[in-house]
Formats: sequence, structure tokens, C-alpha cells
Amino acid sequence: MPKGRDKVTIKIPRELYLRLGTLIEGKGFGSVTEYIVYVMRNVAAGMGPAQDAGLTPRETELIRNHLRALGYLE
Repeated sequence: MPKGRDKVTIKIPRELYLRLGTLIEGKGFGSVTEYIVYVMRNVAAGMGPAQDAGLTPRETELIRNHLRALGYLE
């Protein structure tokens, strides 16, 4: 695969992106993209987002609800 073709762009609503940015502040993630990749890897592995990310159960549930609304989760 040619260099640069190993990633794709996924569009999400700006409001969700901004909310995620707020949720991850001080949690050790370098960017919203880094956090989304982390969450999606956990979802793909059959696990929920790990609580070691420092998010509260409520924050985790909000993120799950957003991902569900976007069609990423069932």
C-alpha cells in the first residue's frame, strides 16, 4: 500500500468533535483523533472504552450514545 494510504478520513459532527475534545482534556490523549482511534479499537476488540482513560462512567456512556447515534455501535 502506498505511503499515506494506510489511513482514511471519517467525518463526525463538529459538535461531537468539540465535546470529545472537552471530555479528554487532561486525560493523556494527544488529540481527539487519538482518542477516537483508542475507543474504536476497544469496540472492535469487543470491549467498551477502558475506564483507565480517566473518564467517568457518565462520560463513557455519553460517548457510547454518540457513537451509537452515528451508526458505529449497535
